[in-house]
Amino acid sequence: MTKLTKNNKIAQEKYDPSKPYSLSEASKIVKDITFSKFDASVDIDVRLGIDPRKANQMVRGVVTLPNGTGKEVKVLVLCTPDKEEEAKAAGADFVGLDDYIDKIQGGWTDIDVIITMPPVMGKVGKLGRILGPRGLMPNPKSGTVTMDVGKAVQEIKMGKIDFKVDKYGIVHTSIGKVSFESEKIAQNAKEFIQTLLKLKPAAAKGTYIKSIYLSSTMSSGIKVDAKAIDE
Repeated sequence: MTKLTKNNKIAQEKYDPSKPYSLSEASKIVKDITFSKFDASVDIDVRLGIDPRKANQMVRGVVTLPNGTGKEVKVLVLCTPDKEEEAKAAGADFVGLDDYIDKIQGGWTDIDVIITMPPVMGKVGKLGRILGPRGLMPNPKSGTVTMDVGKAVQEIKMGKIDFKVDKYGIVHTSIGKVSFESEKIAQNAKEFIQTLLKLKPAAAKGTYIKSIYLSSTMSSGIKVDAKAIDE
């Protein structure tokens, strides 16, 4: 506990919790105040001025981060035999159909993303109760239900992420690792925020982006100036 207190004191000397910072400044601060021995994730939390209970104000989308996520993403492709080689060549970690459906029904979910095809969604749909709560259910809107399985695998491996606003109006996701250069963290954050701006619902009134915070797995949140996202 002594070491944690010492690190907290060091962190408090490096930034003002009440002050909003530009993306580039916040990205540097997150690196400076993270003292974990492992390569912590860098997270972004954006509070939106919407009512997620209303269908016409739901915000959900995908974004390909220019510098990737820094995570090793395990991808399962559930496809017909004629698409298996395409999926494997693109870098999928697991490829098949019935055998993997049986494994999932048996409790196996050691994967990060599932990609499938429209013709087999009838079989995959039966896994909804298992995959849904874990955020693993393929969805056409996120590009994980497609005939172009090879391209979908490549995009996921390159840093494509799926996000959705929660019931409190907050979008939370990881955008990199503390080991990234601060410029790369800022670039990923900027790409994510700009994607959110493009997805602003027509029914949303007032201030759309209410607050932005950057943090690492083991750090406090750094307030980002929403008006200075280009800096």
